[in-house]
Amino acid sequence: MSTHSARLAALRDQLSRQQLDGFVVPLTDEHMSEYVGAYAQRLAWLTGFQGSAGTAVVLPAEAAIFTDGRYTLQVREQVSGDDWQFVGVPETSVSTWLAGHAKQGARIGYDPWLHTRAWVDEAGKALAAINATLVAVDTNPVDAVWPDQPARSDAQLSVHDDANAGRSSAEKRAAVADWLAEQQADAVVLASLESIAWLLNVRGGDVSRTPVALAYAVVNADGTADLYVAPEKMTDAVAQHLGNAVRVHDRHAFGAALGRFAGKRVAVDPALSVAAIPLAIEAGGGEVVAMRDPTVIPRATKNAVERAGHRAASIRDGAALSRFLRWISIEAPKGGQTELSAAAKLEEFRRDTGVLKDLSFDAISATGPHGAIPHYHVTEESSLPIEPGQLYLIDSGGQYVDGTTDVTRVVPIGTPTAEMRDRFTRVLKGHIALATAVFPHGTTGAQLDALARLPLWQAGLDFAHGTGHGVGSYLSVHEGPARIAKPSYPGSGPSEPLLPGMILSNEPGYYKAGEYGIRIENLLLVEERDIAGGESTMLAFETLTLAPIDRDLIDPALMTPAELGWLNDYHARVAETLAPVLEGDDRVWLIERCAPIVAA
Repeated sequence: MSTHSARLAALRDQLSRQQLDGFVVPLTDEHMSEYVGAYAQRLAWLTGFQGSAGTAVVLPAEAAIFTDGRYTLQVREQVSGDDWQFVGVPETSVSTWLAGHAKQGARIGYDPWLHTRAWVDEAGKALAAINATLVAVDTNPVDAVWPDQPARSDAQLSVHDDANAGRSSAEKRAAVADWLAEQQADAVVLASLESIAWLLNVRGGDVSRTPVALAYAVVNADGTADLYVAPEKMTDAVAQHLGNAVRVHDRHAFGAALGRFAGKRVAVDPALSVAAIPLAIEAGGGEVVAMRDPTVIPRATKNAVERAGHRAASIRDGAALSRFLRWISIEAPKGGQTELSAAAKLEEFRRDTGVLKDLSFDAISATGPHGAIPHYHVTEESSLPIEPGQLYLIDSGGQYVDGTTDVTRVVPIGTPTAEMRDRFTRVLKGHIALATAVFPHGTTGAQLDALARLPLWQAGLDFAHGTGHGVGSYLSVHEGPARIAKPSYPGSGPSEPLLPGMILSNEPGYYKAGEYGIRIENLLLVEERDIAGGESTMLAFETLTLAPIDRDLIDPALMTPAELGWLNDYHARVAETLAPVLEGDDRVWLIERCAPIVAA
């Protein structure tokens, strides 16, 4: 029996001991985080799946793993089809599948600290149709059978200086207090780790690649706050920074503290808070007011200091990536390089900046067929040699105190085929269409998504992931609430208007299963723009990312004069900005790769 088969069997035995007929295992933590600490990687431990989004359901005689289109190939490569059914979302929801597969009268367990209340209500209704019930567990059965489950991180908090934050924590808390007064609420519970880090101007080291700390916060109507965090995470510098207006409590006291709101109106974000939070408030006699976390929009709309910081981060990160692109173009054709060695080399170039705090995510270093897996995760076991005739895709980013970067480039190893050049150029055309979009206030990412897909659609092609996600400021590389995606894309949520100051990715792609993948990603800043002769101020994008786009993969004959003009202008800006910070052969190479491309 394989390791993961044995783990599945152990979980089934545990479910029987807990008198449960099934259990749902999401990939998240008590804060509804996308990226989670090692202790919360229950889905990966149970199934072997290494993606960043998914859910498993275990029943006595069958089990299913649910993933979206980004992971169609990856989940089948990493998870045994002998033990697990592969189910695609949103075509089939976990609730619908449960209603069709659980037995009549079944008791299906769930951890109330790992699901939203909306999910609990949805699943409960679906199970009620077969006289089954959803049962909240006090002890997560996966934890009960995970003998070497990692402990929660004990990394200490650090201060995120106002010089990089642009606003003090006191200002931010005062704004939340004003919001509470408008809502006639007494307090708001913040469960999102990014929200807490942003509000208090602190950062942490509890989640790989995301500088946040495991904590909860309650902001009160008078602008004071209660922070619930493990005592060992506090330092004198952080305590001094927080001041007397922020009371610090042990994280373990949070659950009980939710019962102190009798007769009070407490705001809770239903999308960013687990079901256990509103249930505990109500059990204590408090009134839960379902409202969006008031820090979400201020956090997403970067202030002038954060915008300037990201521009500075983009220059140093672009210089590091350019050094890597030269290196890979020379070394890969010689042989001896692998997906892992290339990723390590790029990290080395970023660390040479002297100010890299961390990567912003594990690099997607993918050659040949692995490039066709949009969210491929390279391991010692999966790492392939980079060989001539392949396309090598590298999606990576860095965490700097002044900005979080995310960029994807594709490099041909040797001479690309005509098909590769056609597909790459179509992806580039879509990338340019989005980068040059001008649109009115109130426009959503869903309304812009088709711009990036049209050149592919015209050839009968498409890609199965979103076109763009929000990016934090020395925070999570995936930040809500805005995104650029089809309305039906998993996790898209309600349509969110784009606002000045938001930073989003622009990353259309094309993936040929078993052969290669293409994605071109830059980060964009939403800005206001006056159009000559126009009647109102519009919105548009400033491209922040600076790195050459591989010219050997471009077919100029497929591009319009305007598209070539954008590309040449972009490359001129890349060369003008990065050449002064590069030296020797790196500088010479960059200038050559950014030379104008002449129309065919």
